[in-house]
Amino acid sequence: MSNVLLVIHLLVALALIGVILLQKSEGGALGIGGGGSGGAGGMGGLMSGRSTANLLTRTTAILAACFIGLSLLHTIVADNGSRTSSITDGLVVPSVEDVLPEDAPLSPPVSE
Repeated sequence: MSNVLLVIHLLVALALIGVILLQKSEGGALGIGGGGSGGAGGMGGLMSGRSTANLLTRTTAILAACFIGLSLLHTIVADNGSRTSSITDGLVVPSVEDVLPEDAPLSPPVSE
């Protein structure tokens, strides 16, 4: 189960990287997805620049949510119910009666 989840997680991560690289940057210089509204660059006139940006943004959000969900699910599956123990789990705290002798007073003497 863990291996299948890891492979799916890897595929989602690669898809997320690809979709992010396809998006147009703020300056418009590094985007691979093309700029204009058709013509020689970009998607070949299949989609306009605005609809391509909306599709890529929506796809990025969905893939990011899947990535986070798979990360949490992988953590839960990998846990296998094994809890780490604390250093205080085996600590035994003795009571006052166990530490003091039987004839010792429990309150300090009062000086006048």
